[in-house]
Amino acid sequence: MKGSTLNTILAGTFFAAIIGFNSLFVITEGNVGIVTRFGKVVRDADKKLSISKPGLHFKLPFVDKIKVLDARIQTLSSTADRFVTAEKKDLIIDSYVKWRVLDPTTYFLTTAGGNKLQAEELLRRRITNSLRSQIGKLTIHEIVSGQGSDALVNDFDSTHEPAVIGASKRDEVMQNALRDIGSSATELGIEIIDVRIKQINLPLEVSNSIYQRMRAERDAVAKLHRSQGRQEAEAIRAQADREVVVKIAQAEREARMLKGEGDAEATKIYANAYSQNPELFDFLRSMDAYKKAMKDSNNVMVLNPDSEFFKYFKDAKGEK
Repeated sequence: MKGSTLNTILAGTFFAAIIGFNSLFVITEGNVGIVTRFGKVVRDADKKLSISKPGLHFKLPFVDKIKVLDARIQTLSSTADRFVTAEKKDLIIDSYVKWRVLDPTTYFLTTAGGNKLQAEELLRRRITNSLRSQIGKLTIHEIVSGQGSDALVNDFDSTHEPAVIGASKRDEVMQNALRDIGSSATELGIEIIDVRIKQINLPLEVSNSIYQRMRAERDAVAKLHRSQGRQEAEAIRAQADREVVVKIAQAEREARMLKGEGDAEATKIYANAYSQNPELFDFLRSMDAYKKAMKDSNNVMVLNPDSEFFKYFKDAKGEK
C-alpha cells in the first residue's frame, strides 16, 4: 500500500514537472515571440497578436507553440543585376540592404508566419525595382565617381548658418531609393536601415572591348617608348663611339710624341756615349751587323773580298 502511494506521488511529481516545463518559455535578447494555438495566432483582448518580448513567459502546455522572430539588424545581399543608366548603357551592380523587423505582427502575417526566406524575396523585388528606377536617373560617370550635384552653400537662414550642403547625385539617388524601399518595406513590417552599392561592373562583352582598347592604347604607348629609347640609345652609342675615337686618336698622338721624344733622348744618350770611344762604337756596330747577317746559315752574301764589311775579319783593329 505504501509502495503504490509512493509511486503515485512520484508519477504525479514527474507529470507536474513536465507540465511546468512545457508551460514556460524564454525569449532571448534581440528576438520576439508570437504564440500560436492549434495553428492559429493568439490574440489579446484588442484582437491584436500577442507579442512576447525578451524574458520568461507562460503558455498552455502541449497546446501553444512559439514562433521566434529575429528582431536584430539583418543583411540582405542581392545578386548582381543588370541596370540601365540615363545614357541607355548597361551596368552590373551588386548592392546590399540592412533591415530589421519593425512590426512583428505585420511581418508575421505578410511573410507566411515569419518566413525569413519569403521576407527576403519580397524585399529583394522591391529593392531591385527601386534601384532600377533610381539608377536610370544617373550617368555612368556619376555612378562611378559619385560626383554630380553642386553644393548649396550660398543660402543662409535667419541664424546665419549655411543651408544643407547638397550631396553627390549618387548619394542623393541612394537616399531616394532608401526612402522608396523603406515606405514599401513598411507594408511587410520591415524597417530599412541602409542601402549601399558594393560593386559596379560593366557587362562582360563591354568589359572585353574596353580591355582590348586599353591594351591597344598601352601597346601603342609602349612601342612609342621603345622607339624613343632605341633612338636615344643610338644617339648615346654614337656619342660614345665618337668620344672613343677622339680619345684613341689623342692617346696615339701623345704616344707618338712621347715615343719621338724618347727616341731622340735615346739617340742623344747613345751619341754621347759612343762619342767618347768611336772605335768601340764602330766595332760593336760591325759585330751587330755580322750577327744579323750570319744568323741564318742559308744566307748567301756576294761581296768584294776587299769590302770594308770584312775589315774586322782581316784585322782585329779594323785597319787595312
